Amino acid sequence: MALEMSTRICYSAHSLSIILFCVTLMQVEIFASSTNALQERDLLALQAFRSMITHDPEGILNSWNDSRHFCEWEGIKCSRRHRRVTVLDLNSRGLIGSLSPHIGSLSFLTEMDLSRNTIKGEIPHEFGRLFRLESLDLSNNSLVGEIPANLSYCSRLTRILLGRNKLVGNIPTEFVSLNNLKILAIHWNNLTGGIPPFLGNITSLEIISLASNAFTGNIPDSLGQLKQLTSLGLAANNLSGTVPPSIYNLSFLANFSLARNQLHGSLPPNFGLTLPNLQLIQIGENFFGGSIPVSLSNASKLRVIEMYDNSFSGKLSVDFRSIEHLSKLNVGANNLGTGEDDEMSFMNSLVNCSNLHTLAIDVNLFRGALPHSIVNLSSQLQHLIIGLNHIYGSIPSGISNIVNLEFLDMHNNHITGTIPNEMGKFQNLRWLVLAGNNFSGEIPSSVGNLTALDKLFLGNNKLSGAIPSSLGKLERLTVLELSENELGGTIPEEIFNITFLSTGLYLEQNQLVGSIPPNIGNLRDRRAKQKLHSGSTLENVLLRVSYESLVKATDGFSSTNLLGVGSFSSVYKGNLDQDGTVAAIKVLNLQRRGSLKSFMAECKALRNIRHRNLVKIITSCSSIDFEGNDFKALVYEYMPNGSLEKWLHPALEIENEEVEVQNLSLLQRISIAIDAASAIEYLHHHCEEPVLHCDLKPSNVLLDGDMIAHVGDFGLVRFQPEISNPDQSSSVGVRGTIGYTAPEYGLGSEVSTNGDVYSYGILLLEMVTRKKPTEVMFEGDLNLHNFARTALPDRIIDIVDRVLLNDDEEVATTNCRPRQPRNYNRMECLLSLVRIGVACSMESPQDRMNITDVVPKLQSARKILLEQEEFNP
Repeated sequence: MALEMSTRICYSAHSLSIILFCVTLMQVEIFASSTNALQERDLLALQAFRSMITHDPEGILNSWNDSRHFCEWEGIKCSRRHRRVTVLDLNSRGLIGSLSPHIGSLSFLTEMDLSRNTIKGEIPHEFGRLFRLESLDLSNNSLVGEIPANLSYCSRLTRILLGRNKLVGNIPTEFVSLNNLKILAIHWNNLTGGIPPFLGNITSLEIISLASNAFTGNIPDSLGQLKQLTSLGLAANNLSGTVPPSIYNLSFLANFSLARNQLHGSLPPNFGLTLPNLQLIQIGENFFGGSIPVSLSNASKLRVIEMYDNSFSGKLSVDFRSIEHLSKLNVGANNLGTGEDDEMSFMNSLVNCSNLHTLAIDVNLFRGALPHSIVNLSSQLQHLIIGLNHIYGSIPSGISNIVNLEFLDMHNNHITGTIPNEMGKFQNLRWLVLAGNNFSGEIPSSVGNLTALDKLFLGNNKLSGAIPSSLGKLERLTVLELSENELGGTIPEEIFNITFLSTGLYLEQNQLVGSIPPNIGNLRDRRAKQKLHSGSTLENVLLRVSYESLVKATDGFSSTNLLGVGSFSSVYKGNLDQDGTVAAIKVLNLQRRGSLKSFMAECKALRNIRHRNLVKIITSCSSIDFEGNDFKALVYEYMPNGSLEKWLHPALEIENEEVEVQNLSLLQRISIAIDAASAIEYLHHHCEEPVLHCDLKPSNVLLDGDMIAHVGDFGLVRFQPEISNPDQSSSVGVRGTIGYTAPEYGLGSEVSTNGDVYSYGILLLEMVTRKKPTEVMFEGDLNLHNFARTALPDRIIDIVDRVLLNDDEEVATTNCRPRQPRNYNRMECLLSLVRIGVACSMESPQDRMNITDVVPKLQSARKILLEQEEFNP
């Protein structure tokens, strides 16, 4: 019995072991089967992703095939145990395509990095199923649409990087639940609305980068709750109001970037004490006022200080000796300066900043002698910009100690003495701008040793002697400006061997003699062969005019001298000196929001660009009026024939008295069109940095006494590096004037050279048809572009200005159909002009003609017309 019982027990135990083994085996099989199914799902998701990539220039996805497991594919990482996809990293591979919603099936994914490609389309809502996702980087692509709100389901997210796309809409309110989020970077998109206050509740946030969007309203006070915040980037939006005081208590803050908004107020006196970890301050192009806090000295980790284009005033008393890592200081375009004896002493403390590479204090009220300590500034200094102040004295000896200098700008001060011979030691110097001072003596021949020099501005001084032949060694020189001096002798032939001297050669208003050297034909370029004058009509004009002198010049800004009124300014005609020199004086209305930015943009644009088809600036005035209010004005060369607008659309009645309508001939219109196109081509392709005009229209095209056109009004100008820099660009709102503004601007696209080309195309069509783009007839789908395009090629006679259809340039009878032109050449010329205008004003930016192609085509059209005049006088 006992043996039998024992046998049964052993049998039972054995059976149990078998059962347990079988169960375990079944579980393993079930697990394996489940794992295989999930891996198959990952495989299908990756294959779906690959199917939506239309271009793979590096062949990265060639490894995505059945010859090996997907965990071995390039850009894929898997978990060891389950062999599930955990990382998808294909950044910077040049991929073009869109995102498959099947990526949402990669349920083990913790990191996705597809940045720096050309991924288009929307972010799939299925991404919200990636509940293990910790890092999402889709930056630097071409994504559109809104940010999916259900990304908030990815509760483990610590990094959301969507910058440099084309996303629209608001920041989803659902993001408030992302309690682990440390980095939110969605700069350089087209997002709208306000900065959401709920961000202040995500206390884990360390970096917020929302720059270059279209956010409006105030900076929420709740952001002051983010005690771990190290970087706050809100630049290039439409933010207004003051900075909440709580922001200034974020002691871990290292990067403080609020530039290019409409913020005002002053910085607290203890600014440098409460923010001791600051490394970068960017608050330029706002309306901050008051003094720059002395406590800034305590922020010893500072590397970049950018406070340019504000209304800071008073004495710059910061002791920079303790900020030894400072690399950039830009406080230009403010009202700094008091006229005290030690006005420039702050320069002495900068000597301790051994990493300093940029120092810009231009366009201020600094008054004092140029300190000798300037020669002891960092040998790393590349940009020294002190122009448009009241600095006097001479350039101290030893200036060549700053061996790495690339840009030296001292223009429009009161600096005297000679140009030191040691200037020739700056082997890296690209810009030398000393115009508008009181330099005397000869131009040192050593300047010819500056072989890297691109632009040389020495005009409006008292330089004498001959032009050194050594300047001919400056093979990279594109601009040579020596006008309004006392230079004599002949023009050295060597200068005309500089084949790149294509932007501008300015020698007028000197005492030069002799003939123009025959090798002037060696110059590559519209125009670089300028007229040479021995006399001067502006030689007695002071480069730094006062408010009092402008009041006198305009007879108290009398309405009888008013030439026109714009968005931010009024323009007056004025006599600047006893000889009766006439100028156009543009007075800023500083009560209008944006007027100061317009003034500074125009100053920056005209500071270093010179072209025969751009309006020439004579001087500027930054002062106070008789009532103690800020006063700013720009003084331009006067254009006696007014604007193109007044020639195309003259007032037919003045006080009920009929006036004679003056018409522009076809030849004149083509010439004006060539002039305007040449100016735009120069701005886009021949400046140190591409310049975007952003407001080209007939009222901004001015005509001189010889009917040569000059493009003016740079109040809305933008510079290409700004568009390429996420911390500085602005893509918000429609820039320019209704009717001339590119359609993509209305959709929030960033400004571009294509936008200027569109405006030019509309301007050209207006010149040919004499119809404004805003006329009542243009409504619905009919606009000036379509009006002209649908007339090509057989109905041109129906749309062009009837004056242009007649050889004798007479106006046809109003009630009669315009008569057919008597020759083929005129019709061909008109057809060419309309085609160019239509090609430039295409709705899609990429379909527009390049401005570099416009000038030669217009010149061909003019040639056709001139051939007519030659053979049919």
